Amino acid sequence: MEFLSELSSLATTITVLVITALLIKISKRILLKSDRKEFFPPMAGTIFHQLLNFRTVHDYHTKLSHKYKTFRLFTPVGNQTYTVDPENIEYILRTNFKNYVKGEHTHRNCEELFGDGIFAIDGEKWRHQRKLASYEFSTRVLRDFSGVVFRSNAAKVASIVHQGASSNQTLEIQDLLMRSTMDSIFKVGFGVELNSLEGPEEGNTFMNAFDNCSEIIMQRYFNPLWKIMRFLNTGPEAKLKESIKLIDGFVYKLIHTKMEQNSKQDSDSMKKEDILSRFLVERERDPENMTDKYLRDIILNFLIAGKDTTAGTLSWFIYMLCKHPLVQEKVAEEVEEATKASENTKNINEFAKNLTDEALDRMHYLHAALSETLRLYPAVPLDSKVCFSDDTLPDGFTVKKGDIVFYQPYPMGRMKYLWGDDAEIFRPERWLDENGVFKPESPFKFIAFNAGPRICLGRDFAYRQMKIFAAVLVHFFGFKLSDKNKVVKYRTMITLHIDQGLHVNAFHRF
Repeated sequence: MEFLSELSSLATTITVLVITALLIKISKRILLKSDRKEFFPPMAGTIFHQLLNFRTVHDYHTKLSHKYKTFRLFTPVGNQTYTVDPENIEYILRTNFKNYVKGEHTHRNCEELFGDGIFAIDGEKWRHQRKLASYEFSTRVLRDFSGVVFRSNAAKVASIVHQGASSNQTLEIQDLLMRSTMDSIFKVGFGVELNSLEGPEEGNTFMNAFDNCSEIIMQRYFNPLWKIMRFLNTGPEAKLKESIKLIDGFVYKLIHTKMEQNSKQDSDSMKKEDILSRFLVERERDPENMTDKYLRDIILNFLIAGKDTTAGTLSWFIYMLCKHPLVQEKVAEEVEEATKASENTKNINEFAKNLTDEALDRMHYLHAALSETLRLYPAVPLDSKVCFSDDTLPDGFTVKKGDIVFYQPYPMGRMKYLWGDDAEIFRPERWLDENGVFKPESPFKFIAFNAGPRICLGRDFAYRQMKIFAAVLVHFFGFKLSDKNKVVKYRTMITLHIDQGLHVNAFHRF
């Protein structure tokens, strides 16, 4: 790994940190007197094992989780607890929500990219953004507007796939989906036509910089020396600094352009369909707090929610369809039946435009296939909270103040005790009742959209966008992997991308 070479020169520092931490822990145990019995999770490894397994870290966690539902990893400073126990997760995310926060650890790791955005903060700022976003997501205007945008961009992707299928060209479908969903979130969220599908260099450079930041920030959770590397401006930290500079320039330009556009329109009569325009209205009421920096943070948090999660899931979904052709045919049959497809709906643009919400609601098998994809390949494979005060989890294990507790959607989808002996098999039918109707699971078992007070506000929007894209693509095309023997792997980032993209061949159904 590229960034590991940077660590070799810091081996002495690691040794000093480890020895110091051990001495501190031994001293604490000698000095600490407590009447309460404390039971700590088993020590299953160290943070350095995570670093060595960085490229496959979620599989490393899965291997450990097969042995222990809850375990610890040794770190030079502090404690890290990992769990796949739904009772623990419900306790952390809902029952004792106030005692488990994002905390300084998350904010410090993510601050360059996410700042004071909703995913990296607690307290009043989180409540403020949550309240505003919750209102926006509940409006009919935004729902209707987003539906038009999703259908339009799905048709654009399908048109590119059509060209590839006609010329027997191999397509990198993840890149198409990433650019398309970025176009969607820029239009729905910020009222801007980015048109990255058509190839403007600026938009794609921004997207690559954003993805690089996501990977480097993920490294910070497993690299105890990242602060030293940031101070020395070396390795991935130097790359992060350059990427953030590019991102900031792009986003601040967007904010100022949007402010100029809005200032030229009558504030009462202006049709504020996009989310940024509505936040700018809030800025007029509270300019002291709604600064450019705060708006920038909000935008980047919306971006990772709207671009990475849906495009990543759709990419894994198409990969699963390629690996399971019978499922692919079942989805195509359901789409045709639900839309009552006829000769008049063989045109891509017309079909997408007429893809109604009522038709989408009838696609239970597609909904199940997307959920099954998220079970095995969750958009956010690992998440964490910091314990605010000493506590005991439902499984009896002790968590101390300041400990980091990780809950793990990726390993959870592979636990046989949760999903049965076929837990690692892609089987959409597990989500359907005897009548073929979709049946949801507890959000504390199926944690792909988080749970409790911080459950994803855009869950229904995400499903809707994914179903629109999937319905259009599968209705018109069948997909096969360009190389059936190539092992598809993930890229270790905040969100779960397919490493090196997904290369497929499409063929026309009509």
